[in-house]
Amino acid sequence: MNPPSTGPSTKNPAVQVEDLTKRYGDRSVVDGITLNIARGETLGVLGVNGAGKTTTVEMIAGLRRPDGGRVSVLGLDPVRDRGALRQVLGVQLQDAELHHALTVRELLDLYRSFYPRPRPVAELLDLVGLEEQRAVRFENLSGGQQQRLSIALALVGRPHIVILDELTTGLDPAARRRMWRTIEQLRADGVTVILVSHTMEEVERLCDRIVLLHGGKVLATGAPAEFVQGAGTTTLDEAFVQLTGEEMETAE
Repeated sequence: MNPPSTGPSTKNPAVQVEDLTKRYGDRSVVDGITLNIARGETLGVLGVNGAGKTTTVEMIAGLRRPDGGRVSVLGLDPVRDRGALRQVLGVQLQDAELHHALTVRELLDLYRSFYPRPRPVAELLDLVGLEEQRAVRFENLSGGQQQRLSIALALVGRPHIVILDELTTGLDPAARRRMWRTIEQLRADGVTVILVSHTMEEVERLCDRIVLLHGGKVLATGAPAEFVQGAGTTTLDEAFVQLTGEEMETAE
């Protein structure tokens, strides 16, 4: 495969990451990552556990402070401009913690209060299929329902950029495909999506481009078909193994 590139050529990217680093003790979790993510692009982030995927997107979201390098999100610094960033960036993390005693409707109302023009509650409930659970407390939702609520909360403020970490983990096939249709609609609306995923079918269907992280570095980037062609394989799973020497773990 061709050497890693920094993505689409653009003078005004949605997200720009330059030489990003993060260390924990003597271990480099993110080691000099550089990326440009175009406006309206859906970017898939692949890598085995420990490759630096979640740490990278958390630094883009301003949830972790980099040890080195620079991040710009629509011209904003995620650490310095955190308040402004929250108005344009939605984030769904795999292990998000929400107030257990609040109902689905109460959590949606709470998050809607943070934005000047939030999506209507009914629209959000329909988007993630939680109409029948609107009066259920968060602690009484199933794992898949909690995941769907986290996605609704990420979209409540009509963000220009969305980070989704393991979007469909814990969802049944019908709910998974519903979420895929939601992402396709976001893409049609021009929203920039950063999708961390273990599901090759998901990445192939939804993503314009993939960045493959390995050992905290960018190993390769390109369209899904380019990964397969460049690795000389017939499937994305096979290309992943060919490029990394490892098999992708299955998310629980």
